[in-house]
Amino acid sequence: MVTLDKETKYFSKNTLLAVELRSFFAIFAKCDIPNKSNYSKQHEFMLSQKLHDALNAQVNAELWSAYLYLSMSLDAESKGLKGVANWFYVQFCEEQAHARIFMNYINSRDAKVELKPIDEVPTTWDSALDMFKETLNHERKVTALINNLAFIANEDRDFASINRINWFIDEQVEEEESARDMIQAFEAVEGNKYGMYMLDKDLATRTYTEPSPLQTGAE
Repeated sequence: MVTLDKETKYFSKNTLLAVELRSFFAIFAKCDIPNKSNYSKQHEFMLSQKLHDALNAQVNAELWSAYLYLSMSLDAESKGLKGVANWFYVQFCEEQAHARIFMNYINSRDAKVELKPIDEVPTTWDSALDMFKETLNHERKVTALINNLAFIANEDRDFASINRINWFIDEQVEEEESARDMIQAFEAVEGNKYGMYMLDKDLATRTYTEPSPLQTGAE
């Protein structure tokens, strides 16, 4: 029977451990870890290129929306509807704020904001009712764009972006509801000059409120 001294036993155990570790890492290296690049990007807190491009496109969409509502405000002013003009001017301010929120978020993710040319918008409408009908149709398109952002963020498992986009999902529910309310209100007073006068006067009281993501101290 061969008896090993303590020193020989020590080196034998460590040699065996080294062999086992080499085997483990060899097997681990062959493992198929899904979305390795995604894990790396999340670790580095980077936006995927697809989401980055979509967010920049949304900045442009929000600025186009602002341009559209400013055009409606000016057209309403030319028609003597000062209340309607005020409502759409507040809407113009809100859309600018939405663009700022997206731009701030892109910057916070160490990505570049890329501003693109803004396409022209319509400049005249037959009536205030037509303006609000177009507003509802437009907001539905914006909702689809926001939902697409959410889909991409979920696909990327980018939880920070999901959290920011969720604010806009809630906002779009309010935007569409507000447009529907205005359509109903103007349909109710259609052909009634006094009713139109009082409704326009009421819309003149609308004021702009800074969205929570832009307020001082907001996260």
